[in-house]
Amino acid sequence: MNRKVTVVGGAGNVGATVARAIATKELADVVIVDIADTKAAGVALDILQACPIDGSDTRLIGGSDYAATANSDVVVVTSGMPRKPGMSRDDLLNVNYKIMQAVTEQVVKYSPNCIIVPVANPLDAMCQAVFRLSKFPRERVIGMAGVLDSARMRAFIAMELNVSIENVHAFVLGGHGDTMVPLPRYSTVAGIPITELLPEDRIKAICDRTANGGAEITKLVGTSAWYAPGAAAAEMVEAILKDKKAIMPCSVYLTGEYGVKDQFLGVPVKLGKNGVEQIIQIKLTADEQAALDKSAAAVKELTTVIGV
Repeated sequence: MNRKVTVVGGAGNVGATVARAIATKELADVVIVDIADTKAAGVALDILQACPIDGSDTRLIGGSDYAATANSDVVVVTSGMPRKPGMSRDDLLNVNYKIMQAVTEQVVKYSPNCIIVPVANPLDAMCQAVFRLSKFPRERVIGMAGVLDSARMRAFIAMELNVSIENVHAFVLGGHGDTMVPLPRYSTVAGIPITELLPEDRIKAICDRTANGGAEITKLVGTSAWYAPGAAAAEMVEAILKDKKAIMPCSVYLTGEYGVKDQFLGVPVKLGKNGVEQIIQIKLTADEQAALDKSAAAVKELTTVIGV
């Protein structure tokens, strides 16, 4: 196998979950990079030893040396301080921005042609930081947010209606935070909009739980979620490496789409070997557009603080 994916911060829960999913699916060889170099080596070795059971020939190495990451096709950046109970994603802003500065410099140095998938929070602001620091075209910096948020909403819809998750599709736009914009009109069960299947109060409850999905897990576990975020990032990597042309909600740099200019925000995009190959624009109601504008304004406040 000659495709390579680097997972920065791969010794942490989210990063290890990403690496494991990529290895299990045999998508690419994996390099786990982390300042905790011996732990990174151990995580890589542990996953490698699971590969015979999975029937995967993925090769994995781990450490702190970015030289091993050279010429990666995709770099998933999971580095950053995880959220603690009572913390908002925004509380992580300044500390994680400094981490993005250090990481992006090394990524660009060793893999100047890669696609970067940031995962660290606050997600949209960190994407913008990586975009500005890397000077990559916007097609090659793609934030993992909407895939996770939509998965959470899908899970809650399936639970509410007691139906197979395979029948459920959900649509979430906006910033990856409390102001995200779940879209019930575009969320369906076997093609039927949930607005036809559920009363308004249950839909609102699902939307509210989706927006607070990360905080709910943080309160229960004591730290940020990792299984669902890791799986979401791996799904994006798969779409890119397999050139699937998959339509996924991701945080991307907008230049006027949806009335938003010069900032990252979650919208539906087509993902393929070149990264973002198309931004899909859908018609929003006045209320939906107002909610998206509010979400964009919240992200703008963060990017202004860090000057990106």
